[in-house]
Amino acid sequence: MEFTFRESWTLFGLLAETTSDIILKTDLQGCIVQASSGIARLGVRIDPAVTGPHLLDVVSDSARSAVAEALDAALAGAQTGNWVEFPAISPDERDTWYELQARALRDDAGVVYGALAVMRSIDEKRVLKDQLFAATYTDPLTRLTNRAAFISMLEHMIEAQMDGCLAMFSIDFFRTINMKYGQHTGDDVLRVFADLLREMLRSDDLISRIGSERFAVLLPRTSPEQAQAICSRVVATLADLRQTVGESRMAITASGSVARIGDSLDSTIERAELALFFAKAKGRNRLEMEKPRAVQMQPDAALSGSALSHRFQSL
Repeated sequence: MEFTFRESWTLFGLLAETTSDIILKTDLQGCIVQASSGIARLGVRIDPAVTGPHLLDVVSDSARSAVAEALDAALAGAQTGNWVEFPAISPDERDTWYELQARALRDDAGVVYGALAVMRSIDEKRVLKDQLFAATYTDPLTRLTNRAAFISMLEHMIEAQMDGCLAMFSIDFFRTINMKYGQHTGDDVLRVFADLLREMLRSDDLISRIGSERFAVLLPRTSPEQAQAICSRVVATLADLRQTVGESRMAITASGSVARIGDSLDSTIERAELALFFAKAKGRNRLEMEKPRAVQMQPDAALSGSALSHRFQSL
């Protein structure tokens, strides 16, 4: 089937006005000269008698450089381009997310005279992406990040050579709490401790639940001495409080450890776990700093790695 030019233009207009996408045309300066009715959702009205707003005027400041690059490429003659995601500015000052693709418009002589762009709403896609991220990287009980997120964040700090420390905490006698009071009370204990960490730690510290009763905290740009002071307060504060958990008031304590973040993921975690093992072995309700390797191996030099792991799990 073939269409005349007028029929093609009528068909284009029909599609442009019925789609949820925003179809727009700019001049060589990037000003919008024509757009489908969907652009009204952004508070923009196009008057053919005057020059319209610049495309970047509807783009949030944080994404202007990326959209400008895509527009410049189209105005330079590009016929294909990648989709660019960006938050647009709406009349209610709420960011609404779109993806945009722009291509060059050429006259009969092949000279570029503007750009044709499509803006597609991706708010729903981003909501689904956020929900998937939360399901993948969030512990549903405490709403902290989980072990997978912790590993990813620690790897990033190591790759970026970011100075800092890793702290680990383990709620003392958690298995006994579960057996004596039930799993529901055990869950309440975990939530109470998670809330205490949120309250006492700094906004830059990254808190994760990495095991049944175990928590990890990444403290960026923090010396071991600073981390020791911060984490000692957590252990001491928890011990001084009698927490209301469900219908019971009980004393909850935790053991903790601190290790400097090194150049290896496994080594950093192992040093923090070993210090946590010693905190529990020395009576719990205390914080242990990592020891130099020679000192680490002295107390249990005869223990194999598997035996040490078994001892740790039994504490």
